[in-house]
Amino acid sequence: MGISLSILLLAIGAVLTWAVSAEVSGMDINAVGVILMIVGAIGLLVSLVFWSSWGGFGSRDAAAGGSQTNIIKDD
Repeated sequence: MGISLSILLLAIGAVLTWAVSAEVSGMDINAVGVILMIVGAIGLLVSLVFWSSWGGFGSRDAAAGGSQTNIIKDD
């Protein structure tokens, strides 16, 4: 789950929790909204924690397989 999907789940959960006043038999819309917000928040936190391993922070050389080494020969 990426950052954009996590934010989308947070937004949908917030809308279901605070903006929808409809009632559905057999399901509590407020509870579904809270669950979606919790899942979105956990997904956002996990995405931010693992951002560096996905290439978000750090140098591109390290992500591409190492740094370049220049060898100079003296004759």
